[in-house]
Amino acid sequence: MFFPANQNDVISVATLNRMARDLLESGLPPMWIGGEISNLTLAASGHGYFSLKDSNAQIRCVMFRNKLSQLDFRLSEGMQVELRGTVTLYEARGDYQINVDTLRAAGLGRLYEAFARLKAKLEAEGLFDNQRKKTLPANPRRVGIITSPAAAALRDVVTTLRRRMPAIELILYPTQVQGSTAPAQIVAAINAANLRAEVDVLIVCRGGGSIEDLWAFNDEAVARAIAASKLPLLSGVGHETDFTIADFVADRRAPTPTAAAEMVSPSREALQQGLDLTRRQLERALSRLLTDKTQQLDYLGRRLQHPGERLQRQQTRLTQYRQQLQQRLQDMLRQRQWRLDALRYKLAQGKPALPRLQQALQQRQQQLQGAVHRQLTQQQLALGRLEATLLAMNPEAVLARGYAIVQNEAGKVIHSPAELHEGEAIRLQLADGSARARVELEHGTQSQLPF
Repeated sequence: MFFPANQNDVISVATLNRMARDLLESGLPPMWIGGEISNLTLAASGHGYFSLKDSNAQIRCVMFRNKLSQLDFRLSEGMQVELRGTVTLYEARGDYQINVDTLRAAGLGRLYEAFARLKAKLEAEGLFDNQRKKTLPANPRRVGIITSPAAAALRDVVTTLRRRMPAIELILYPTQVQGSTAPAQIVAAINAANLRAEVDVLIVCRGGGSIEDLWAFNDEAVARAIAASKLPLLSGVGHETDFTIADFVADRRAPTPTAAAEMVSPSREALQQGLDLTRRQLERALSRLLTDKTQQLDYLGRRLQHPGERLQRQQTRLTQYRQQLQQRLQDMLRQRQWRLDALRYKLAQGKPALPRLQQALQQRQQQLQGAVHRQLTQQQLALGRLEATLLAMNPEAVLARGYAIVQNEAGKVIHSPAELHEGEAIRLQLADGSARARVELEHGTQSQLPF
């Protein structure tokens, strides 16, 4: 660390503040400090600035957003707290301050720690999951209220329900809402309501108070009874800034008892307005329907005629059809008569001369006979030529002149002595049969047959 060598050495204000900060941070370890919050400012950045004071002194404090967001409650002016932080100095202004790491309500640190432990435990078990939470009925007939008969919250709930929907029946399940015996009574009331099954929804409620006052609703047995309830259950404990374990486990959480009553009951005024709107829509729909039906009736009335008039019109149309049919028949008969006369005329003009036609027929017969005779003679001559050619080419005729066909054992025709071998068996095809022989080779390069 830098220190001036003598009194004539001059340092800057920034250097002095840095030295002071280093001394504070190195000389004072993080510690717990208790006091009252004053001059609280929650900046838009999410950081919190306040002073911590007691009856004799005060010190500036800053709690940055990442630390402040971890608190389970909201800081408020005049709150007694215990905080743990590092003593330091803000060099830009030379302000001596504490950078706060952890903060809890004074004297309630163990309660907040117990609250946080139970909250983490039940959340890990899934008791806060939205999937397991039930839907509140839209129009309940009976509402059960679990609270103290002397609680102001009961009056708020009853007043709100009577104002919004007087027809809803209310059933009170009286219980203590504060003190050491309150958790067991709350659990018993929830179980009794589920056993009797006489209401459509339950409201567990009480007014605001300190953490000690509301501690019965941070009890594990109460939380599990709420989670096990088969009836939809709404928590309306404390004020808007108060949060209890019951709020997280309940099917719905209301910021106040009055808000809880509003959430479980439909508004009579809203229902009346909806009914009036439906009535007006129905009236308009009926008016349109009546108008449409009236117009349709008028249209049908104009189309409706007296049966006598309709019969007269049909009789007139039938007379017209009869006249048209008679006219068409007469026209058809005239056309057929004209065609018959024309055919008679053509028949008279085209009457054939039979002697001339018979003579022409005889001539055609004679010509046809001559042509057939000539054609037959030509075909016979051609057949004779083909027969002579076939006989000349017939191999049997060749064999009859003393020739023979030589074949080896495989049936192949032998054309040359070079194709024969010594002692080979051969077959001779003659004109009137066949014979077998064996080859003897003569001196020379050619084989001869033993004829």
